[in-house]
Amino acid sequence: VTMGEDKKIHLKRELGYFWGTSFIIINIIGAGIFVSPKGVLEHSAMNVGISLCIWAACAVLSLTFSLCSAEIGITFPYSGAQYCFIKRCYGPLVAFLRLWTNLFTGAGIVASQALLLAEYSIQPFFPSCSVPKLPMKCMALAMLWVVGILNCRGVKEATWLQAVSTMIKVSILSLISLSGMFMLVRGKAENVGRLQNAFDAEVPAVYQIVEAVFQGYFAFSGGGCLTNVAGELKKPRVTIPKCLFTAFPVVTVLYLLVNISYMTVLTPREILSSDAVAITWTDRVIPQLTWFIPFAISASLFSNLLTNVLQTSRMLYIAGQQDQLPLLFKTLNIHSSPLICVLLNIIMGSIAIVVTNLIELINYLYFVISIWTVLSMIGLLKLRYQEPNLHRHFKVLTPFILITMAINLSMVLIPLVKSPKMHYIYVLLFLFSGLLFYIPLTYFKLKLVWFEKLTCYLQLFFNVCIPDKSNEQI
Repeated sequence: VTMGEDKKIHLKRELGYFWGTSFIIINIIGAGIFVSPKGVLEHSAMNVGISLCIWAACAVLSLTFSLCSAEIGITFPYSGAQYCFIKRCYGPLVAFLRLWTNLFTGAGIVASQALLLAEYSIQPFFPSCSVPKLPMKCMALAMLWVVGILNCRGVKEATWLQAVSTMIKVSILSLISLSGMFMLVRGKAENVGRLQNAFDAEVPAVYQIVEAVFQGYFAFSGGGCLTNVAGELKKPRVTIPKCLFTAFPVVTVLYLLVNISYMTVLTPREILSSDAVAITWTDRVIPQLTWFIPFAISASLFSNLLTNVLQTSRMLYIAGQQDQLPLLFKTLNIHSSPLICVLLNIIMGSIAIVVTNLIELINYLYFVISIWTVLSMIGLLKLRYQEPNLHRHFKVLTPFILITMAINLSMVLIPLVKSPKMHYIYVLLFLFSGLLFYIPLTYFKLKLVWFEKLTCYLQLFFNVCIPDKSNEQI
C-alpha cells in the first residue's frame, strides 16, 4: 500500500513567507536590545549621532552576510545547507570538523540562553538580591527540556508560539519607540536637547569605531538562519529573499527608533551606568509596566532558544543523511522531526548548564564560528570559479562576500592580537580533536557490534525510522 504524500515521513516543505519572516525577526532580536545597547554608545565615545549611524551601518553589514547565506540556502535548498555547502567546497573531512564544532558551540549557546532565560524569569521573585544558582539551574533545565519536547513535536507545533513571541517582541519595541517619538514631538526641552546636538561630543578614534561596529554587528546577527531550515520552506528560492527584505527593514527601523527613544529619555551616562536599559527607561516613562519588561525579555529568549535547538538539530540530521554520523541521526519520528538529533542537543545543553564553567568557553568558541564564516565566503568564491555553470537562482554581489569575509576575519584576528591567550590554542586543539572520531568511524567506517544492537533498541524505544524518499530532496 502506498502512503499518501502527507503521511510520508520526511522533512516537509510546509513553512511559508510569514513563518520565515518571523523566524528571522526572532533570531535577530534577542535580549541585547532590551538589556544592554550601551556597547555601541560606549565605544562611540558617547557621541549620540555617531552611535546611531553605526547602528544603521551594522544593519547593512549584517544584511550583506545574510544575503551571502541566502545564496547558499537557495543554491542548496535543503535543511543544513551550510554543512552540505562546506562538504561540496572542501570535502568530507572539513565538513565533519564543521559539524564537530557546531555540536559543541550549539549546545553551549543553547545552555547560556536557557540560563539567561531562567535568570530573567526568576529575578522578579528576588527584587533585592541576585538569583540563587540552584533555582536558576533547575528552571533553565526545565525550560530547555520544554523546548526539546516542542521541537520533537514537529515545526508546525511551534509555529503558534513563534507567532506570539514575534508579536510580543515587536509590540514591546514599538511601545518604547512610539513613546520616544511622542516625547520628541511634544518638544520638551530636556528631551529634544539631547538629540539636537547629537554630534557635538568628541569624535571617536578609528579603533573605537571598529569596536562599536562589532558590538552592533552582534546585535543584528542571526539573519542567515533560514539557510539551516531551507529544506522545510515552501519555494525557498523565492521565500528566502522575500523574508530577508521584509525582516531586515523592520528590525533596523525598530532598533534605530528604540535607541533614539532611550537617548531621548536618558543621558548617555545614565545609559552606560544601567545594567538593563529597557527597565531603567520604563522606570522613568511608564513605571506601572516595570514588572512587564523581565517578562518580555524572557519571552524573547524562550523563542530564541526554540529556534536555536531547531537549527542545530537540522545540521546533525543532514550529516546523518550524508553518512558522517551513525544511522540513528538520519531517523525521524512520526512528526517528521529528527528526535535523536534534538535529544543529543538537549542532553549536551543540560550538561553545559550543570557544569557552568563550560559556558565561559562560548566567548572563545565564537571566534571559531567566525573562522567557519570566512571559510564559507571563500567557498562561495571558489565555487564560482570552479563551477561557473552551477545553477544559481540567486547570486550575491562579490563585494558583499568580501565585506563579510573582512568583518569575520577581523573578529578572528583582533582578539588574538589584542589579548593573546592560551585559551585560543586550546580551542583550536578542540577543533582538530574531531579527527579522533572522523578517522576510525567515518573514514575507515569502523563497525561496533554492540553499537548496532543499541541502535536497533533505540529505534524501537523512540519509535523512529529512516525517512521515506522525498521528491523535494536533491
